Formats: sequence, structure tokens, C-alpha cells
Amino acid sequence: MFYGWNPTYWIFALPALVLALLVQAFVRNSYRRYLAVPNSSGATGLDVARLIIERTGLDLAVEGVSGELSDHYDPRNNVLRLSHGVASRASVASAAIVAHEMGHALQDADNYLPLRVRSGLVPVVNFTSWLGPILFLLGLWLNIVDLAWVGVLAFSGAAVFALITLPVEINASRRGLRLLEDTEVLVERSELRAARTVLSAAALTYVAALAQSISTLLYYMFILRGRGRSRRRS
Repeated sequence: MFYGWNPTYWIFALPALVLALLVQAFVRNSYRRYLAVPNSSGATGLDVARLIIERTGLDLAVEGVSGELSDHYDPRNNVLRLSHGVASRASVASAAIVAHEMGHALQDADNYLPLRVRSGLVPVVNFTSWLGPILFLLGLWLNIVDLAWVGVLAFSGAAVFALITLPVEINASRRGLRLLEDTEVLVERSELRAARTVLSAAALTYVAALAQSISTLLYYMFILRGRGRSRRRS
């Protein structure tokens, strides 16, 4: 029943895997394309962060982080972390990414409910996302179907988390685009369209994550339903 040994698994997993690979390529291409397009205000990502903090009055620290596309807002420490490529470039992509993360900071300040729910689910999902498959496979190995269903239920937390994440990310992007317009970091329509492209590409990564979680859940359920039919026939 292990993934690599069961061709049925790939019937469920392959469409989601292909989607994830296509989305990843789209995200990186959009990011790199618009990272090379200067924004009309000449503001680097770090400049944009400082300007938005000044305009909104948010009490927020800004730190560097290694890697590419690793920028994020940390609600536990109230810190905005920017990669070097975003912080140092005066581009459309860097402005869009910073504004999106500042959108998360505004959500936090506004006690935006979906963000609170998602943050509360993080430790639970981190635990159940690896426990679920273990219980599922253990239940199959020991022929304890109820234990396998417990594994399915535990793993379903990953799908719920991905589903809740979507509106959080979409809302952060909308807030971010408004911030870019209000602060006049991006003033040309072409710049705003490009920023939307970057943010839409990023949002698709969460769609792909949801598709992968659902495909795995469907596979688990397919296996267990097959087990149930076999037991009834015997």
C-alpha cells in the first residue's frame, strides 16, 4: 500500500502533482520577470515596508531572511522578514511582495478572524499531517480499519488548513494592492496589473496545496472503501 508500490496512488496524485509543478514554474517566472521591472517610485522593498509602516502606524520590526521567495510576516514576533532580493530591489515584484506581507500585518492588527483560525491551526496541523499517514498505514498493516480512518481524519486537517489559507492570502493581496495605491508606490496601471499577476501567481500555490491534500485524502478513502467492500464479500 505504500505510495511508490501502488499504481492507483498516481491516478489520484498525478493531476495535483502536475498542477503544483506548473504553479511553481509560473510563480518563479512571474517573480523573476517583474523583479527586473523597475517601479515608478524608485522605492526598494525595504523602502516600501518603511513607508507603509509609517502610513499605517503599525509597530513592526523588519529583518532580513535568506533564500528566494522566503519573505513572510511573523505574527508571533510581530516581524516582517524580507529576502535580500526583495529588500534591495526597486521593482514591481518587490513592492507587491512587501505589500502582501504588510497585508498580513494589517490582518493581525485588525484581528482578522480567518488569520486567527489559521494561526491556531498551525501547531495542530504540523502534528496531524505526519501522524495521519502513519496511523493510516498502520491501520492497513494491522487490518484495523477504524485506526486507518482515524489516520484519514487526522490528515484531513491539512486540507482544512489549506482551505482556510486561501481567503487569508486573497485578502492580504487585496489589502496590499490598496496600500500600494494609497502610498503611490505604484501609480501606473501597468504596474498594478503586474503586481496583481505576481500576487495571483503566489495565491495559486495555495490552490495547488489544497489540491494535493484533497487528492491524498481521496486516495486514502478509496483504499478504505475497497477494504470495506472486500470484507463484506468475505
